[in-house]
Amino acid sequence: MVLTESEGNLDLGDEAPDFSLVGTDGETYSLGSFAEYDALLVVFTCNHCPYAQAKFDELNHLAEAYDDLAVVGINPNDAEEYPDDSFEKMREYVDDGRVQYTAYLRDESQEVAETYGATCTPDPFLFANDDGTFRLRYHGRIDDAMSPDEEADEYVMREAVEAVLADEAVDVEVVPSRGCSIKWRD
Repeated sequence: MVLTESEGNLDLGDEAPDFSLVGTDGETYSLGSFAEYDALLVVFTCNHCPYAQAKFDELNHLAEAYDDLAVVGINPNDAEEYPDDSFEKMREYVDDGRVQYTAYLRDESQEVAETYGATCTPDPFLFANDDGTFRLRYHGRIDDAMSPDEEADEYVMREAVEAVLADEAVDVEVVPSRGCSIKWRD
C-alpha cells in the first residue's frame, strides 16, 4: 500500500468529464444519468483499500441524507492484481449493504480516473448542477479523519454538499484526500 494525496486535473468551475461506465446493477451510467440531481459526488474508490473502507459509512450516509445529491463510486483499480476490486466483489459489497451509493461503477479501462486526475482511493470530486452542466465546486477530503483508525470530528464533505445544495460558496478548508494509490495497470 502506498499513501497518496489527491491531486486532480480539474480546477474549480470546470465541467465534469463525461463517462460511460457499467454499474453493479448492470446498467450503463453517464453524467446524464444523474441530471435530476442538484449535486453530484464522484468518488474514485475501491473495495480493498483501508482508507476507502473507512469512508464507506460516511458515503452511505451522504447518499441517504441528501435527496438532491447523487453519490457515485467509481472503482478504477487493476482487478487482476487486486482481486478484491473485481466487478464481482463490487456487486458483493452492494448486495451485502457495505456500499449503498446511488451508483457503484467500474472503470475497467481506467480512462475516467485518468481524465479526472484521480490519484488515490478515496478521491472525491463534488459538482453542482449548473443548468444541466456539472461544474466542480470542491475537491478534497471527506472528513478530518486522515487515517483509517481515526474517528472523524469534522464532516467536511457534508458542509460542502450543504453549500452546493443551498447554491452558496463552498467555504471549507481544502485539504487533499489521502488514501492508497490507484492501482494502475502496467
